Amino acid sequence: MKYPGYKYFYAAFDFIILISSLLISHELYYRFFTDKYMSLTHLIFADYLVFIISGIIFILIFQYFHLYKINIFLTRALQLSLIVKCQLYGVLAMVLLSFFTKISSISDSRLFIGIFFNVSLILFILLRVFTLQLIYANLLGNNIFRKRILIIGAGKSALLFAQKLSFENILGIEIIGFLDDSLPAGEVVFNKLKVLGKIDDIKRIKEENDFNEVSICIDKIDMERLLNIIDKCKNLNIYVKVTSDLFGIIPQKMFAEEYYDIPVIDVSTKINFTIYSVFKRIIDFTGALLGVILLSPFFIVISFIIKLTSKGPIIFKQVRVGKDGLYFNFFKFRSMTIVDSDDKARQNEMIQFMKGNGKGEKVVNKNRVTRIGKFLRKYSLDELPQLFNVLKGQMSLVGPRPCLPYEYDNYDEWQKRRLSVLPGCTGLWQVSGRSEVNFSDSVIMDLYYINNVSPWLDLQLIFKTIPVMILAKGGK
Repeated sequence: MKYPGYKYFYAAFDFIILISSLLISHELYYRFFTDKYMSLTHLIFADYLVFIISGIIFILIFQYFHLYKINIFLTRALQLSLIVKCQLYGVLAMVLLSFFTKISSISDSRLFIGIFFNVSLILFILLRVFTLQLIYANLLGNNIFRKRILIIGAGKSALLFAQKLSFENILGIEIIGFLDDSLPAGEVVFNKLKVLGKIDDIKRIKEENDFNEVSICIDKIDMERLLNIIDKCKNLNIYVKVTSDLFGIIPQKMFAEEYYDIPVIDVSTKINFTIYSVFKRIIDFTGALLGVILLSPFFIVISFIIKLTSKGPIIFKQVRVGKDGLYFNFFKFRSMTIVDSDDKARQNEMIQFMKGNGKGEKVVNKNRVTRIGKFLRKYSLDELPQLFNVLKGQMSLVGPRPCLPYEYDNYDEWQKRRLSVLPGCTGLWQVSGRSEVNFSDSVIMDLYYINNVSPWLDLQLIFKTIPVMILAKGGK
C-alpha cells in the first residue's frame, strides 16, 4: 500500500504547474528581457532535465510542508501561505541546482527567477487553490477519491468522530458502520449506522463490505490490545488511522492530518518492507562511510581532548540490545569519569522511571559527566562513533534507540516492538526534544516510526537532526 489516490493526483497536478511555469518563464524572459532570443526548441536535454529535477524537488518540498494533507489542500488561506513558503525554498534549491549544473538561463539571471516565482505563484493560486478544489469536489461527487470508513469502537470517542464526519461531506468520507466488542451486531450507534460485528471479525466484515479505511476510536484500551488491532487491520491492506489518546504525543510533536479538527494518526503500511530494508542498508553504509571520512578531523580532535582531560578509554563500549533482541557492543565517546556498566543505583532509578507511566525525564548522573563530556553530550558529539556500528550493520542511521539489557528485561511486551527494526543513531523522538521526551512517549514515537517507515521519512529525520544537534535541543 502506498498513499491515497488524491495525494498522487495533487502531486501530478503540481508537477504540471511547475514545469509549465518554467517553460512560460523561459519564453517570457528570452522574448522580452534579453537581446538574444532562444526559443524552447533550442533547449538541450540538460535544460529539460534540470527543469524536471526542479519540479521533483518542489514536490518534495510541498510534501515536507504538508500540502498533500487533506485538511490543508481543502483550505485556501493556509494553503496559500504554505505555497508561498514552499516557493521560496524551492527557488533557492533551483538556483543551487542550476549553479552546479551550469544552466545559465537560471543561474545567471535573477530576473528569470523573479519571473518564475510570480508566474508559478499566479498559476498555483488560479489552478491549485481555486480550480483544483472544484475539480476535486466534482470527483468526489462521482465517487472518485471517496473514503469508505469503518469505525472500530462505538463509545464516546467513536460517536463524536462519526458526528464530526457526518456534519459536512467536503472530505468525501462515508461511514459504513462500527465494530465493537461490548455491543451486539445490529445495534444502531448513530444516524442509522449499526454495529457490524466484533473487532476480531474484521476480516469477515471486510469480505462482506466495501471499505478502504479503518479509524480506530476506542475510549478505554491498553496499548498491547491497540497494537494488535492495528496489526489485524494492516493485514487487510487498507488504510489505518488512529484517534486514540494513547498516540496523543504524535500530533503534539508532528503535523498530523485532521478530519474536521480531529487528529488522525496514519499507521498504514507505505512501502514493501523487504525492498525498503535493502535500500536502507545501502544508504546506511554509504552515509556512514561518508560521515566517517568527512568527520575524521573531529574524531581526532575529540579523542585527543578526552585523553588529555580525564583518565579512561577514549571510546566507551557498552552492551546494548538491537534488532530482535540481539546484543551488540555500542560505541560512544566517553563523557563520564567512571565507566561502570553495573551501576545498580542508576539501574533502579531507570527502572522506576520506566515503570512510573513514563513521567519524568531521562535519568542522567550529572556528577559523573566530565567537563568536555558536558559539551559532547549537549551537542550529541559523543554519539559520532555509532557510525562504526552502522558500518557493521548493527545499527541504522535512523531508527529507535538501542536499549540496555536491564531496560529490555523490564519492557512490557508492547514496548519490545521497538526492537523489530535496526536501532538508529537518530530517530523521531531525538528530533522532538531527546531527553525532554519522557519514556512512554519515546516508545510510542518509535512505534509510529516503525509503522510509517519510508526513505522520505528517514530523510526528513536526518535533516531535522542537524539543527537539533547545533541548537543542543534536549541534550543532557
